[in-house]
Amino acid sequence: MVLIRPAEATDVEAIVDIHNSFMDTTYEWTETPHTLEEWTARLAEKAERNEPVLVLDDSGSVVGWTSYGDFRDSTRWPGYRFTVEHTILLAESHWGRGLGRRLLESLMVAASRAGKRVMVAGIDSSNEASMAFHARLGFTEVARMPGVGDKWGQRLDLVLMQRDLVDLPVDDRAGS
Repeated sequence: MVLIRPAEATDVEAIVDIHNSFMDTTYEWTETPHTLEEWTARLAEKAERNEPVLVLDDSGSVVGWTSYGDFRDSTRWPGYRFTVEHTILLAESHWGRGLGRRLLESLMVAASRAGKRVMVAGIDSSNEASMAFHARLGFTEVARMPGVGDKWGQRLDLVLMQRDLVDLPVDDRAGS
């Protein structure tokens, strides 16, 4: 049975494993593996900020996760307070089954209910599958930023895609 639920402290190890499984790609713009300590602190910080971390639980095993945070520092620049940037990662063994769609749709509904209006995706330009996935969910490419990233001494291009959340079905936003 597959379900989407809020992340718990016991999910941190699986979240870290999924996150680190992308270390050998340019999809994850760090060369330093994520740690249990980092993610334990991040989960607590997200809870404090009322930012959801959702996991995809397949028969008791966490196989994906998603969350959002400020697009830019909305404390310093409050004009961005209605815009969030998300991350979604799904174990490769679960790709192509519509589970990523369910997970991201759940996050979009949560963001809309929290009063967010726009969700942004920052995607490495070589990740064509992610760009196609986001496009299927109504995200539109709005910018390409050449050479703004770096991994393994290779300059990387960032693609920004965004989706308005105000056009979600009223029933989804209302919690019906």
